[in-house]
Amino acid sequence: MTPPTGWLFGVKPGQKYAKEGWENIWYYGFIGSFLVAGVAYVFKPDTSIQTWALEEARRRLEAEGILEDPAKVKK
Repeated sequence: MTPPTGWLFGVKPGQKYAKEGWENIWYYGFIGSFLVAGVAYVFKPDTSIQTWALEEARRRLEAEGILEDPAKVKK
């Protein structure tokens, strides 16, 4: 282990930082995993209890004749 030099990331002023071999792979993997997670979140099915309850109430009201079926209503 090298002793601390006081320079940011161990690079003296005026010198260019040399990337290590793993850095590009890590960057692409990290950003790619966020993109995949974002797409999966956007296209996930809606399984909330509120949506189910609304659809169930609408179905029951249509079955009782209180609410008309939206597919049968003419515009």
